[in-house]
Amino acid sequence: MIATPFSLAAAIFMAVISPRVSNRLLQPAVEIFVGIPSVVYGWVGLTVLVPLIQKIFNLQYGYSVLAGGIVLAVMIFPTITSVSADSIRNIPLQYQEAAYGLGSTRWQVIRRVLIPAARPGILTGVILGLARAFGEALAVAMVIGKMKAFPTGILSPTNNLTAAIASDMGGAADGGEYNIALWTMALLLLVISFAFILIVRKISSKGVRER
Repeated sequence: MIATPFSLAAAIFMAVISPRVSNRLLQPAVEIFVGIPSVVYGWVGLTVLVPLIQKIFNLQYGYSVLAGGIVLAVMIFPTITSVSADSIRNIPLQYQEAAYGLGSTRWQVIRRVLIPAARPGILTGVILGLARAFGEALAVAMVIGKMKAFPTGILSPTNNLTAAIASDMGGAADGGEYNIALWTMALLLLVISFAFILIVRKISSKGVRER
């Protein structure tokens, strides 16, 4: 919800509005963001975002679900942007020429022609971003509070599955209740990842059939 609108706007700007500027500036910047380690995102969130949320909402601590969500949104922004921009660029030029020939404005071409035609690729980018977000542990653990409790709201601290598995699996007794719970959490992550892979394949095959 946080990353997709900004990613789609950036993809449209890169692919349609100003491709020259994007090739020189935005595309390299997006590629740099893709290669940044997750610990850097977590460190920036810990030193900048957490104190900012604490100050804005007058909280005792700024560790919260909101902080984790914003950090993940920034992390998956390059993935969604890159896939969406490539999908828009791959739309045949005749689509735009036909729309302009009928008297459409550039905004009408983007909204009524390009986005609907690129929808499978855009959805694929969103799902790939979500798949990366599900598996992220370190960056989220640094800003979410690592509290073993269900959150009561987006400003409450809690813990994420991947961080809990990574930090507690080594100390859990084999065959114990908590060890079984950790394995169940790992199975849940595997099922979620597998489900999203199937969704990506279905959307991709649907886009190919439509073309």
